[in-house]
Amino acid sequence: MGRRRSAGLRSHRLRTRRPGAARAAGDARKGASVNHETRATPSIRSAKKARAAFRAGDTSPTAGWAAGFTQANLISVPADWAYEMLLFCQRNPKPCPVLDVTDAGSWSTPLAPGADLRTDLPLYRVWEHGELTAEPTDVVGHWRDDLVTFLIGCSFTFEWALADAGVPLRHIEQGRNVPMYVTDRPCRPAGRLHGPMVVSMRPVPPSRLADAIRESSLMPAVHGSPVHCGDPGGLGIAHLDRPDFGDAVALEPDDIPVFWACGVTPQAAVMASRPPFAITHAPGRMFVTDARDEQYRVV
Repeated sequence: MGRRRSAGLRSHRLRTRRPGAARAAGDARKGASVNHETRATPSIRSAKKARAAFRAGDTSPTAGWAAGFTQANLISVPADWAYEMLLFCQRNPKPCPVLDVTDAGSWSTPLAPGADLRTDLPLYRVWEHGELTAEPTDVVGHWRDDLVTFLIGCSFTFEWALADAGVPLRHIEQGRNVPMYVTDRPCRPAGRLHGPMVVSMRPVPPSRLADAIRESSLMPAVHGSPVHCGDPGGLGIAHLDRPDFGDAVALEPDDIPVFWACGVTPQAAVMASRPPFAITHAPGRMFVTDARDEQYRVV
C-alpha cells in the first residue's frame, strides 16, 4: 500500500550523517533539515545533568538518557493559535497527550524547575508558514513574547519499563534515533489545525509482544499502548527502511514492527496547516523533565 501524504510532509526527514559545521549552517539557512551524527548513549542518569549537556551543545537523540525521568515533546505556537493547539491535543490524545502548557512568553515549567525551554533541549526546529527555516541548538534568538509552549508525552518515557520487562530496544542497541513515520490516518482537526498521525516504531520479538503492549498500556500519558502491530501497510507505510523522521532500524528475523502514536504529530500538523510561526523539538531530541516515570503509571 502506498503512503498518501504530501511532498511537503516527506521533505523534512532527519537523517544521521557527518556534515561539517559550515555545511550544517548553510543547510539551516536554506530551510533544509540539518542532519546530526547519532552518538552512543552516555551514562548520564540525572535529568538536570542531561539538560546541562544539551545546553552545552550535545545534540544526541535522548533515547536512553536519564533513566527513570519523563521526557516530553515540545511545540510553541503564537497565542492566537494556542487554543486550537490545545483543542487539537484534546481531540487527539493518543499522539498528543499534554503534560504541561505554559503562559504566553514563559520558558519555564513546573516539570523541571529552573530549566529553560529555549536552551535545554538538544536540538530545535523553527517553522514559518509550515516550512522548516532553521534547526538551532537553542531558540533564544527566535523567542517571542506571545509563544505558548506545549509539553507532550513521549514514548521514550516507557522504554525503561519495556527494557525491565525484557523487551529489546533495537534503536538503542544500534545507536540510532527511533524511526518515525507519517501515516495515512488523519487526526481529528481543530479549527485551522489538521494533519496526519505520526508513529514511532520499535521491533519486538513475538515472545515479548505481550510485555511491550502491557507495559506501555500502563502509561497512557506518554502515548500508552501501540496503535498497530505487524504489517506497516495497515498504516499506509510502504517502506520501513525509509522513515520520515529519525533513523531506519534493523529488525531481527522474527521481529514484529510495533507502532506507537508519536508526539511529532503536531509537527506534521504544522506542515499541513502552515501557521505563521512555530518552534518544536527536533524529532527524537526531547525535553528531559524532573518528573519520574512512575508518576505517569496508572497502577
